Amino acid sequence: MVRFFRSGNLASRVFDRQLLSPRPGATVNTVRQFYENLVPSYTIYDIDCPDYSFRKFTDDGKYLVAFSRNHQDLIVYRPIWLTYSCTEECDSHDLPPKAKKFDSFFKQLYSIPLASSNEYICKDFFLYMDCHQFGLFATSTAQSNDSTATEGAIHGVPSIEKITFYLVRLEDGVILDEKAFCNDFINLAHSIGAYLYEDLLCIVSLRYQTIHILQIRDSGNLVDVRRIGAFCREDDELFLHSHVQAGFGGSFLPGIKQRLLSYIFRKTWNEVPDQTLRVQHLKKKFYFHFQDYVDLIIWKVQFLDRHHLFIKFGSVDGGVSRSTDQNLAFFAVYNMETTDIVSLYQNSSEELYSLFEQFYDHFHANPQDSSHGKFISSHSNDIHALDQLHTLKNKASSSSQFVKKMMASLPYTCQSQSPSPYFDLSLFRYDEKLISAIDRHRHCTEHPIKFISVRSPNVVKFKIKPGIGQLVWSSAKILELACVAIYQHCLYQVQLQSLSEHNSSAIVNRVPIPSCRLPCL
Repeated sequence: MVRFFRSGNLASRVFDRQLLSPRPGATVNTVRQFYENLVPSYTIYDIDCPDYSFRKFTDDGKYLVAFSRNHQDLIVYRPIWLTYSCTEECDSHDLPPKAKKFDSFFKQLYSIPLASSNEYICKDFFLYMDCHQFGLFATSTAQSNDSTATEGAIHGVPSIEKITFYLVRLEDGVILDEKAFCNDFINLAHSIGAYLYEDLLCIVSLRYQTIHILQIRDSGNLVDVRRIGAFCREDDELFLHSHVQAGFGGSFLPGIKQRLLSYIFRKTWNEVPDQTLRVQHLKKKFYFHFQDYVDLIIWKVQFLDRHHLFIKFGSVDGGVSRSTDQNLAFFAVYNMETTDIVSLYQNSSEELYSLFEQFYDHFHANPQDSSHGKFISSHSNDIHALDQLHTLKNKASSSSQFVKKMMASLPYTCQSQSPSPYFDLSLFRYDEKLISAIDRHRHCTEHPIKFISVRSPNVVKFKIKPGIGQLVWSSAKILELACVAIYQHCLYQVQLQSLSEHNSSAIVNRVPIPSCRLPCL
């Protein structure tokens, strides 16, 4: 069997690509092996960088999103691409002074005010559509823990006076539409409270236990599609009020909670075929825990596809606190069309973990036409990642606790993983405690982050040196820069690490990543 693109020389790989064709369906995977040669190898220190809070690049590398330090303005940059090159080793001489200026590599497209005087932009919240035409941002007022109890609000959940979502056209910064929520609580940290799937947007109100489904039209409008919470169907409220007025009146459980209790009842009822034992079984398994089920609230929601939601239920304390590993939780698959709960699992369920291990990619709900999300390395599509997972499982002292720890990350946060080839575990090995494909804050380390070749386990392909208290810009030598110039469609993966507020410098690690679809030379 012929093995493609295994040479350590980039030019040789290019010639091999002209002569040999990969197996059907393996073109992208073989092209990604080029990144074994296209690696960063040079660092520029003390970059003259604006005092902004940088968020992230879009996956296509066209836009770099940043916020002002007072969290009032949105600033968007576009990379200028190749600016400087050298004909020999870069570390053998000094680069021009302009090479240490931020504006030599990025052009500011616009700066627009999003937040008013008493509002602030949530620096951890940013979602964008697959077409990268629209970006979704959020602003909010200060959080209040001493909020007054209102009808329909969950006791123990804090309140925010106003939360506003803005739909911005990334090309020119025009605010196309906005959606405001008053005296509510939506978890904006790391975009936990919202999930974007194709043109559908899901926003979870923790305070009022309502799932808002909106559609983003091509015209740039946010249109309400349905609300799931107190009522599941559009005519539920009318039907309920008409019967309450004619009948005895009284309060009812929310519609989504009714669906949950009904599913648990039927599941418990069908567990025992003997009619005489069913009542005792129901008393022990259902009625004894009835109030516990009633007290469950929605923590987090994600799309599985356009018709199914993956909902996490738990206690009020677990929904507000950051650490939920030890809290009891349930995962439900909800069909929005039939308003039925299809399946329900506890967070210690071995069956759910088995699905998680075998069908990990389905939990990320990447649209079929996504050009980037399908390349995320995971233990369901990469044997190296699966080996790592099995190693962690074998080292765990308790199987139940390991399952709970793995399930704590479900449902997944939208757009939280990078499709960068440098995070492809079939190409590189790295310390996931220091860096990983998951978008989250990490402490700056004095030690360099090593990326080791999987094909040659003893070869360190490149290192990222975060530095201490200074801005670090990871670049590449002439070979990588020339390739970036040839392949005009380039992707950029950036890891942004915030320093202390009194230190105005930031850390930016820049890695040039040519497009997955390399043209033939």
